[in-house]
Amino acid sequence: MADGDRPVNTPSPVRIPAVWVLLAAAIPGLLFAPVFGLRPLLLPVGAVLVACYAAVELCLRVKALQPWRPLVAAVLGFLALCVAMFGVPSVGNLGTMVSGVTDSWQLVVQSTWPVRPGAEAMLFVPLLVLLAAVIGIELLRWPATALLPGIAVLVVSQAFAAVSGTMAVVAALGFAVVAAGLYIPRWPGLMLVPTVVLGVVGAAVGALIDVDEPYSVQRNDSAQVPLPRTISPLAEVAARLGKPDTPVFSYTTDGPVDRWRLVVLTRFNGVTWEPSDEYRRLGAQLGPPADAASVRYSARIQAPTGQWLPSQGLPASVTGAAPLIDPATGALLLPDRQGAVEYDLSWWEPQADEKLPDAALSSVDAPGGLGVIPPDIQELAATATGGMRPSFRTALLLEKYLRDNYKVVTGGVLPTGSGWPQLRDFLVQSKRGTSEQFAASYVAMARIVGIPARLAVGYRAPRTPVGAETIVHNRDILVWPEVAVAGFGWVPLDPAGGAGGAGPAPSRLAQITAQARDKVQPPDKVPEPPLPPPPPVPLPDPPFDYPKAVLWAIIGLVGPVLLALLVVPVTKIVRSLRRRRRTGADGVVAAWWEARDLMRAHGSRITPGMTPRDLARATSDASIVNALRGMAGQLDVALWSGSGADDHAVASAWAEVRQIRRTLAGRTWGARLRAVFAIR
Repeated sequence: MADGDRPVNTPSPVRIPAVWVLLAAAIPGLLFAPVFGLRPLLLPVGAVLVACYAAVELCLRVKALQPWRPLVAAVLGFLALCVAMFGVPSVGNLGTMVSGVTDSWQLVVQSTWPVRPGAEAMLFVPLLVLLAAVIGIELLRWPATALLPGIAVLVVSQAFAAVSGTMAVVAALGFAVVAAGLYIPRWPGLMLVPTVVLGVVGAAVGALIDVDEPYSVQRNDSAQVPLPRTISPLAEVAARLGKPDTPVFSYTTDGPVDRWRLVVLTRFNGVTWEPSDEYRRLGAQLGPPADAASVRYSARIQAPTGQWLPSQGLPASVTGAAPLIDPATGALLLPDRQGAVEYDLSWWEPQADEKLPDAALSSVDAPGGLGVIPPDIQELAATATGGMRPSFRTALLLEKYLRDNYKVVTGGVLPTGSGWPQLRDFLVQSKRGTSEQFAASYVAMARIVGIPARLAVGYRAPRTPVGAETIVHNRDILVWPEVAVAGFGWVPLDPAGGAGGAGPAPSRLAQITAQARDKVQPPDKVPEPPLPPPPPVPLPDPPFDYPKAVLWAIIGLVGPVLLALLVVPVTKIVRSLRRRRRTGADGVVAAWWEARDLMRAHGSRITPGMTPRDLARATSDASIVNALRGMAGQLDVALWSGSGADDHAVASAWAEVRQIRRTLAGRTWGARLRAVFAIR
């Protein structure tokens, strides 16, 4: 039997539907691009698709394998994925593949995004695509459910990182095309327009809806990396100062540096200072801060020992090592380090402006904790700041107070400790200490008067030209406070006066801070800066108009459906009117086209080259048979007599069309409705 004469209920070949199902599984997999980037996903997802289609072809050619098609597709896809991500399959690679089912997605949640495109982290994405492809192909026997596995993967991808804008539009249109390609061969008249129209509407909605902060597994479900036990660099300050000539690390940089940080300590219980536990695996890169213009610099660092890697406040990327990072502080930790490490660090340097001295403080994510505060320390903090309200100028006054009234110890018996007993001895009695006591006292008193502050431990940058190889020694160890300033982030200060610039070009933020420090005056000589204007009183929200909301909801739901319903009938009406305007032989041929399309819309099988007489022989209704035979006679005269066709012949041909239309109008209501919306 020829293809054009195949009965309507004959199932379509599996090849083309399988391609659409594979695309439906691939699109959600590629929507993980915000997490990994698009390019790293192309090879593993493509390998899975090729392997699954090869399994379909193999089972079509080898009939004995058809009952085993799911297993064949799964095995081929698994092996193709192993080759694409690990190279030649081995027992170790297969073990990694199996562990990736449970571990890889956890590595993604524990990392900053975009994630480093390693096989261990990416593995779960092509595995999801493989699962959706295998199940979807088997569901082709129930086509209405074949897209459900792809939709499930789509939900998972959006739970990780919801797409919006152009990517959402492309994804919606892609799914619309896949659904149309899968369903149109089976229900051509009923599925094309609703599928395409609703796909376009969904794409438009995805482009127009602006979600301020969409749900994300990483943002909403905390999955920090468990930190190892390690010695705090704060506890090593005195010991390092006791051996000042011991080298610690070396670096070369293309930008100005005034200090290197190891760890930032935010929690204080009155006895010890501890870092946060918000460490994550460092991904491919981190973006610049959104609230200030920044310049990107880089450095090559050689660090022989230690789990804490020298870093900057806003790291952008690290190559040569895979450390953990605290995104809020920029601290880098390499827990499994063995031996020396050489890595390239790039970071963002904010370009501060002249407004820093008068800037307000920020309370966003301000750390806290003071333990039990000694009474005389509270009075001392108020005295040091002159009772002024919290501001960056107040922070500079507190820094100046410590610089002017306390002495830095560099030799002999060095004080140790930064709990309240040691800080009280430093502030009230000895008034001598290292940068550890200066910085810890500053942070404690700043918090007392309402200034958000935290403690950082690292090294000052020796005064060498930018670009020269620089060796950092124990003598350069430095502890400093940082205060949160609105619009500038965390600004480092130096109450001990021990931070130096990188040669003649310190960082822009250090320059502006130094200028503000030089201009600060005692509180009795300068008035407090004026308070910012109060925020405008928000107007009360108008009452919610439920009837209007319901009306717009109905319009939004019914409008696309009505559009889908009207497109096909209106198109047919316009086509019929254009055909009726033709004259001569073209008019008779147009009448035959109209009759042919009417019969096709009502379910008749029309093959290429079929004539009115052929169609009459395939029809059982006598009135339609007579009309088609009359149409055949008009066509013979118009096309083969040589005299053409006059207006009377055209009118007669269209009269036969009206006869066919009247006869078809007597069919059942359901048959007429299907014919109206059939695309024929």
